[in-house]
Amino acid sequence: MKFAKAAEIIAKSRNIAVLTGAGISTESGIKDFRSRTGIYKMAPEYILSLDYFFNKPKEFYQFALENLYHPDAHPNVGHEILAKWERDGRVGQVITQNIDGLHQKAGSREVIEFHGSMNTASCLNCGTKYSAEEMMRRYHELDDFYVCSECDTRKERDRYIKPDVVLFGDAGEWFTPEGFSAILGRIGEADCILVLGTSLKVVPFSSFPQHRGPDVPLIIINMDETPYDHAHNTVVIHDSIGKTLLEIDKLLLNF
Repeated sequence: MKFAKAAEIIAKSRNIAVLTGAGISTESGIKDFRSRTGIYKMAPEYILSLDYFFNKPKEFYQFALENLYHPDAHPNVGHEILAKWERDGRVGQVITQNIDGLHQKAGSREVIEFHGSMNTASCLNCGTKYSAEEMMRRYHELDDFYVCSECDTRKERDRYIKPDVVLFGDAGEWFTPEGFSAILGRIGEADCILVLGTSLKVVPFSSFPQHRGPDVPLIIINMDETPYDHAHNTVVIHDSIGKTLLEIDKLLLNF
């Protein structure tokens, strides 16, 4: 019944804003951050802080490359269906907390990476971009692999190469008044909000569904409960994202 209701809403939608979290990537074999088996059980959050990056760059990169970089991960059926729905003119925007790039690998084009991406890194001084593959090579071959080779600023720390992810104590391009305004504008224009694989408990991402239009439906597909489960005009499905989206996609043929 809930699958049919979700399919009915999506069938009518032409500008869905999709909010995704770790739950969609766990189905590709990537560990999440905050579950009982997530990486925060392996190391405290300070390892992923800006202070730790500056104070112990080698240790930071060892943890990040081992736990946050997943070059062999592939998009799953959930990612692929979202890309298909974008091509079909249903999905207008994906806003993700994930840093793995799997939405883009699946073919989604309109993707906001709210927490950045682990697939590139940038010199904090000159802005030179390094691919994650290049950083992995440098990590194995150079002692000061985290120091930019393209600029000659006297203070070495100023030319550290930082992964393009938002660390604790950090600010990304979307953590600005302009960034927030752009995101809230796209949510406000959406005719459906689809939440996938996030419990919506971490601010500021958790606040985004509050900015939907008054009559805009909210669909939540997540294993755990969220603060929005009993909100007005909301359909909640506690099940696998890939399985659920595949079933909904099949049901769309009836509309």
